[in-house]
Amino acid sequence: MNDPERLLTEYLLAFQDPEKAASVFAEDGVFEMPYFVSLGLDPRYEGRESIRGLISNVLELFPDFSIDADDVRVRIATPTQAFAEYVAHSTAAATGRRVHQLFFGLVEAKNGQITLLREALNTLASAQTLLPHGAADVAAPGNEVNAY
Repeated sequence: MNDPERLLTEYLLAFQDPEKAASVFAEDGVFEMPYFVSLGLDPRYEGRESIRGLISNVLELFPDFSIDADDVRVRIATPTQAFAEYVAHSTAAATGRRVHQLFFGLVEAKNGQITLLREALNTLASAQTLLPHGAADVAAPGNEVNAY
């Protein structure tokens, strides 16, 4: 397992501990989730503290959020990058609805730390799980191209 693959796996398996999960990022590491814009959320988090805060927020929304090592599939691995698909099975605190969320992520690493993690997920599934009226509660698409 190369460094980016190992770091991504460490991050995913530590998600229930925001401090530990954020610690695999460089001090100026970046987490990006471009499609968060569709849900009215910030798509970019820079620095460990900001990333730790994001993880804590996700755990407030989905207290049982976790990813099992068997649900991580690395598709591409190089000495500086890895691309993987992974699934989280979690329940929304607000609605009690369960989601089996497929993510895919690109991780870049340098000096044993994540410098960038760019993830994507099914925002429709998230909206249907989190919001009282599901996707009907999501605003019409805006200018996602210029999100950051």
